[in-house]
Amino acid sequence: MASSRQAAIRTNARPLRSGLEHLLAAVLLVIAIGAPASANSPTLPALIKPLDLVIYRPGTKPPDFSGPTLDSQSLSLSKLRGKVVVINFWASWCHECRPEMPVLEQLHREFGGRGLAIVGINARENAEAIRRYAKELGLTFPLILDPDGRINALFGVIGLPATFVIGRDGRAVAFGVGSRKWESSPARALIEALLAERASR
Repeated sequence: MASSRQAAIRTNARPLRSGLEHLLAAVLLVIAIGAPASANSPTLPALIKPLDLVIYRPGTKPPDFSGPTLDSQSLSLSKLRGKVVVINFWASWCHECRPEMPVLEQLHREFGGRGLAIVGINARENAEAIRRYAKELGLTFPLILDPDGRINALFGVIGLPATFVIGRDGRAVAFGVGSRKWESSPARALIEALLAERASR
């Protein structure tokens, strides 16, 4: 099992820059991987399993963050409370990231009106590189700039792409390192199930 988890970390991952960031990443992964297969709903583990995501311990809260978007706004996780949030960490140099982006854009357009928020957090690139990439792929969901890697470190990101799923009530549901088939029936079923939940319990 350990070898399969290690295989999930992709070769195009860039190492984190400081010992503190390594420690944060290790703690986050140990907590998540050691968690029981439960996510506050008996049906969610069955929906998550086909996507090969790691399920968080029930009640786990993701770290709040705030950052500037490509259109010079400020976006924080706390502002998205009440929505299902899919946070995707990416970079333009990441080959596995590219196929996911148009799929996430499609989910943004299809489910955004029902309470899904797709948020892309770039890994240490400048605004011009991000703007070119977004224009080329026709991305309209919020893209947050993280030039110093602070938000990446908060989430313990050790490889790209990395995606985190958060419920309407603000709990961390699951995460995955590496690309996933977000256009697949299991992914859409998971999103539908999370959208059907109430914002507070």
